[in-house]
Amino acid sequence: MNNIEGIVRLINGPVVKGINMSSFKVNEMVTVGEKRLIGEVVSLNKDEATIQVYEETEGLRSDEKIYSTGTPLSVTLGPGMIGNIFDGIQRPLEYIQELSKDFIPDGIGLVTINADKEWNTEIVVKDGDYLSAGTVYAKVPETQSIMHKLIVPYNISGRVIEVKANGKYKLNDTIVVIEKDNGERFNLSLCTKWPVRKPRPIGKRIPIYKPLITGQRVIDSFYPVAKGGTVGLPGGFGTGKTVTQHQFAKWSDADIIVYIGCGERGNEMTDVLEEFPTLIDPRTNRPLMERTILIANTSNMPVAAREASIYTGITMAEYYRDMGYDVAIMADSTSRWAEALREISGRLEEMPAEEGYPAYLPSRLAEFYERAGCVRTLSGDEASVTIIGAVSPPGGDFSEPVTENTKRFVTAFLALDKKLAYARHYPAINYLTSYSGYASMLKDWYDENVSPEMMQLRSKMIRLLQEEEKLNEIVQLVGEDVLPNDQALILEIARIVKKGFLQQNALHKEDSYVVLMKQFKMLKVIDTLYENALVCVKIGIPISTIKEQDVIQDVLKMKYDIPNDKLALLDELSDRIIKTYSDLRQKYD
Repeated sequence: MNNIEGIVRLINGPVVKGINMSSFKVNEMVTVGEKRLIGEVVSLNKDEATIQVYEETEGLRSDEKIYSTGTPLSVTLGPGMIGNIFDGIQRPLEYIQELSKDFIPDGIGLVTINADKEWNTEIVVKDGDYLSAGTVYAKVPETQSIMHKLIVPYNISGRVIEVKANGKYKLNDTIVVIEKDNGERFNLSLCTKWPVRKPRPIGKRIPIYKPLITGQRVIDSFYPVAKGGTVGLPGGFGTGKTVTQHQFAKWSDADIIVYIGCGERGNEMTDVLEEFPTLIDPRTNRPLMERTILIANTSNMPVAAREASIYTGITMAEYYRDMGYDVAIMADSTSRWAEALREISGRLEEMPAEEGYPAYLPSRLAEFYERAGCVRTLSGDEASVTIIGAVSPPGGDFSEPVTENTKRFVTAFLALDKKLAYARHYPAINYLTSYSGYASMLKDWYDENVSPEMMQLRSKMIRLLQEEEKLNEIVQLVGEDVLPNDQALILEIARIVKKGFLQQNALHKEDSYVVLMKQFKMLKVIDTLYENALVCVKIGIPISTIKEQDVIQDVLKMKYDIPNDKLALLDELSDRIIKTYSDLRQKYD
């Protein structure tokens, strides 16, 4: 630690102003007062500085010292992050609980992943090898599901001059020594540090081409999300944002999940912390925590740390992306993060913009979402970071600044609707106001891996739902009885699409996760029903007769009755629909 010292002059909640600060740098991490509270320099004016403190400042006094660390706010990246639960600045909560059972004590310092734990390490380079940035030099089995690859840091290259034997090492143990091109020696250990506000470097960005499979029909079939994509998930109170995020975390086919509880209620975060360790990963039949990192920064924790938690999470995600993994990051919720920005901005006496948010809110949101992407890493692997950001607009008003600005920077917008939620239609994703720009990008993938008909069926069903919305306006005025039979059929098919396809039970064994091929075949069954019923309508068969056929109930129940591994039963159901309506037509001929 450097000997540079400043002096506390003003304390305003998490904002501290100091003097004698001319030797400090903007974004430098500092420790404040006798308790050594962690903070960050956010502005400098000659020898005066403004510091945002990531811990409670209660008890801090004027004239206490401010100490320099000489480094920006950084996280320690290495084995031990997976399966761990951190606060907003990467302090492990389980370790903190051992120190203080009920509260996070002030001034515990920047404790991070356990430096004393020994890890089985396989070193994959040998003496004389030339290593460049991004080269894997060792492997550590972090969990049974994840192989942790240690890579040469950015801007470092050189020839290996010393290699330790395979064995057990601690985080800070040197396992490889390289001689850089300028003759300097550089020690490679099991961990590295990275400033959270700076994106980690990549080889190059590559076009998005494959979906993030979630097992949720309204997402995978109607509004697909791509690996490396950005998703906004707005919704008012009680519309199911957190549960939808949980479904993403539990079922998506990302290799690693980073879940950030950013300013959410403590009871919601408690549910996550209690539930996730008990969940089994459907891909490996191992605990889901073996590929999950949790960051818990609840609404009663220091507001400045909430602002930092988003950057902590995305930096961890980029680190695993650099190893060649597909990472999905859930930010729940970016509105609470924006509120933290607003509170700190007010204390910094900055000029407020719309609804009191700082003028730089759009650029901060853009910086965050731009860190997503499908990339070629420095080591040549293909990998991705997908960002799913929940938004909590006050009163469900989607015209407020955070939602509006999020809409500008995301490509998929899954709007949660309180009317659907109150009608017990879950997930409450509005099938008319939501959109996904990835549908066209992923068409080739769906054509090749599911069926060339998939995107056509999707478009057809969305058109039917849009048509039903128009017809409902007429029905509310004059009643359903005045509609021609073909329009009454659209209402019935739209009801089946909503109830039998879009509604999904997160607690049902067969319905919680649905494979893509089953989703396609379910759409095919509904389309078969519509086309065969339409033929009956055209020859004058009453709509009441068409609707009372038993096969319609079978279609509504197929999501529960037909397992993911018995898809032939859906083909049989299609055949039964064709036969039922063929027999009906023969009766009327």
